[in-house]
Amino acid sequence: MEHAADNRPTILVVDDTPDNLSLMSGLLRESYRVKVAPNGPRALQIVESSPPDLILLDVMMPDMDGYEVMRRLRATRPDFDIPVLFLTAKHEVEDETTGLDLGAMDYIHKPISPPIVLARVRNQLDVKAARDFLKNQNDYLEREVQRRTRETEMVQNVAIWALASLAETRDNETGKHLKRTQFYVQALAEHLRAHPRFDQCLSDRNIDMICKSAPLHDIGKVGIPDHILLKAGKLTDDEFAIMKQHAVLGRDAIVAAECQLGLEVEFLHFTKEIACSHHEKWDGSGYPFGLKGDEIPVAGRLMALADVYDALINKRVYKPPMTHEQARDIILAGSGRHFDPDVVDAFIAVQQSFREIAIAYADAEVEHMGG
Repeated sequence: MEHAADNRPTILVVDDTPDNLSLMSGLLRESYRVKVAPNGPRALQIVESSPPDLILLDVMMPDMDGYEVMRRLRATRPDFDIPVLFLTAKHEVEDETTGLDLGAMDYIHKPISPPIVLARVRNQLDVKAARDFLKNQNDYLEREVQRRTRETEMVQNVAIWALASLAETRDNETGKHLKRTQFYVQALAEHLRAHPRFDQCLSDRNIDMICKSAPLHDIGKVGIPDHILLKAGKLTDDEFAIMKQHAVLGRDAIVAAECQLGLEVEFLHFTKEIACSHHEKWDGSGYPFGLKGDEIPVAGRLMALADVYDALINKRVYKPPMTHEQARDIILAGSGRHFDPDVVDAFIAVQQSFREIAIAYADAEVEHMGG
């Protein structure tokens, strides 16, 4: 009987006896497409070029028996998932155990019973179809999870940059400060990730979240009055006291948002740390809490150096820009006082990256950074 659109399952029958191949083909061809192989090597070729849906495999064949065929199938195809049913005249338990241990799904004993053959073939194909369906569903769900994860990350990035840019509009001298400091922080973190003091904190995931959070370091400035934030000159002591509140304002704004949601958002953990601690100093003389040494979160220490470096090399209303060398010397002088000494060492090691970032994302009117 011809099948115009033959989407029937394919059965590969492997047997060294022509009469057995003819018998099995006649039994199966009404319901299945049938391929035959008179020996093990030919069976391996067929499976490699056009994998069937099920294999009926004779055990006792010259040169390469069914057990060896099974071993090679599994060795050459680690993901081998074609159901194999052994055909055998052997009836010893040890023989069946050997085949099942090799991965066979079932045994059919010779002389065969046609109804038993058809029933076991059908059952194994049904099981395979169900397994393939579940695998396809799992693959789909995994792709869907990956897609939604990417979407979530994009939403996070958009939200972060929208908030950061909003804060930036209130301080029109920052230019591309957000992008530069983000890359400075990344350069420091990547260099320090193998350092024994930082390897626990600076995992791949944490570095990603720290860098993602870096642009929000000054989000609290939205709460500072314009006459102080935009003042074109040095702040008075009282004004500076108000300006320093932006560190806590930034953290508290994020905490308030989380309270509204009713949960802590993982990627905002570092945002809160950076916003509140990037003005702390290693010797305890910083603000807002006078944290000292390792009391200061690692993310805040990285941001502190990145923020100071960028402020030094760029023009502000209260000062001209410095060269890279001048900024480097000031940061070196602040090692152990303003900055974590190991973070300063990392800065020295990657200072060329800092220079390249500063040039790539320079403000329109940036001056020459020196040789």
